Amino acid sequence: MNISPVEELFTLFNETALILQEELACSYLEALAETGENLFQGAILQEELSELTVKRLKKQYSEFSLDSFSNEDLRKAFQLVILKGMKENVQPNHQMTPDSVGMLIGYLVEKFMDKPSFRLLDPAVGTGNLLTTVINHSRKQITSIGVEIDDILIKLAYVNANLQGHPIQFFNQDSLESLFIDPVDAVIADLPVGYYPNDVRAADYQLKSDTGHSYSHHLFIEQGVRHTTSGGYLFFLVPNGLFESEQAPKLHEYIKDHLYIQGLLQLPTSIFKNKNTAKSILIVQKKGENIQPPKQALLVNLPSLSNAYEMDKILTKMEQWFQENKG
Repeated sequence: MNISPVEELFTLFNETALILQEELACSYLEALAETGENLFQGAILQEELSELTVKRLKKQYSEFSLDSFSNEDLRKAFQLVILKGMKENVQPNHQMTPDSVGMLIGYLVEKFMDKPSFRLLDPAVGTGNLLTTVINHSRKQITSIGVEIDDILIKLAYVNANLQGHPIQFFNQDSLESLFIDPVDAVIADLPVGYYPNDVRAADYQLKSDTGHSYSHHLFIEQGVRHTTSGGYLFFLVPNGLFESEQAPKLHEYIKDHLYIQGLLQLPTSIFKNKNTAKSILIVQKKGENIQPPKQALLVNLPSLSNAYEMDKILTKMEQWFQENKG
């Protein structure tokens, strides 16, 4: 039976992570970051390992050459082992963007960004899966930045980027604090949904709540807009009820003042655990001199992403929209 490259890599990542997890008495995800770093550096970096463990790891590493695998194989395999680790140690902020959605966002970024090179920010980068999906599906030169508050997730993102050879600049901090970065041409984010606990910091934002905690997903939108150049595009994965919450009126006003809505693509509920967590892709453009709104926004209700016939019809409709509005 033929084993796919992704399965080969999964086995390598998984088995070596399990060895390190046992020897270092750490979590599976921490061990995964360690084994990924060893593979990237071509050396065993953990000094506290026994001689036998070093021999076992060297033998497993020597059977693989990362250069013989594509970036997408590396990304998918690394994503699968991360998902395995997240199932074992569930944390609410450890969620990964579904692959099909990442590819769709990659397609949209490629269609909207008509420059040969651009700067891209993901202010909720997590393990880097969405960001590297977008980079892998682009033929353009992308300089990218990722911000993440969680120590383990950003270490995994850093290893993920290294294994794929992407020189991404990472910042380990609260994304809603001041970001010391140059303006970017585009932003992508699978927005963290919920309340932001830091009311003092939230007070610096127009989209702060008048009473109680502010919505972190609203603040992330504003933070993205702050760091985008005039005419830049922002691609947000947003909850379906974004414009129906009690804090929505402020968001409506903010969007009217600063942005043009380019499109809203409602994703099929079948790819989410339940209807309440279903999301859409919101595409907005930052206003600026000589920036015109589209003749009409791209509004799409996506069918099941595995339904090739229906998806083909939708993609044809979207291509037509691009010709009429971006031509």
